[in-house]
Amino acid sequence: MLKTDRFQAIMSLLEVSGTVRVSDIMDKLSVSDMTVRRDLDELEKQGLLERVHGGAKLKDFYRHVELSHTEKQIMLQEEKQRIVEKANELINDGDTLFLGPGTTIELLAQIIRADSLRIVTNCLPVFEELNKHKGNRKIYLLGGELRETTQCFVGEITNKSLKDMNFHKAFFSCNALNEQKIMTSTFEEGQTQQIALNNSVERFLLIDHSKIGKRDFSVYYNLSEVTAVITDKDEQKHYEKIEKEDKYLV
Repeated sequence: MLKTDRFQAIMSLLEVSGTVRVSDIMDKLSVSDMTVRRDLDELEKQGLLERVHGGAKLKDFYRHVELSHTEKQIMLQEEKQRIVEKANELINDGDTLFLGPGTTIELLAQIIRADSLRIVTNCLPVFEELNKHKGNRKIYLLGGELRETTQCFVGEITNKSLKDMNFHKAFFSCNALNEQKIMTSTFEEGQTQQIALNNSVERFLLIDHSKIGKRDFSVYYNLSEVTAVITDKDEQKHYEKIEKEDKYLV
């Protein structure tokens, strides 16, 4: 395995829980103790992590490079599946929905059972999944400037369309949730989601536990304005990282 590939793998492991042990990296990557320690030293010099006894932790829980939609698809698949199954229970025949970008929302698009829906999305992979099981649904893909990383449309064209739309329910995700702040990697993507959320009666945030306590570049919404957070039930420590509110569906 090339060094750059090892670096990416190590950072992906850190993305899940914030910490990783040397022994875990050795097992996952089939490399020696010496190789892992050299890699961790170099990543620490780059400011990406902080060395701790027996391993490393993600520095400030703030990624320097956003993972692509494809890279995120392989992460925490079982946890995401539990999240979308719970979210699916909230969708009823006749609803008008907004589905935001993200791999968790893409999984939700695969399993929606309700019919006679009107669904709007600005995410190409989400639209493609919806179109596979169209039935009696009306499905709309908003155009605009395509962000290659997340495969979603953003910008003035997208936002102008959204401003004239209203939704019963919006299902969305984020890159980070820290205290009350919901964050993503770019201002443009956050602005588009903000418009859709403001035009929705109910707003459901779908996130796995790895997003909690993290930080990202752009704060685009506040937890107090969300109807409910749907997340996987993991260790209690993940929930103690954010201000307690009675809006968790786990």
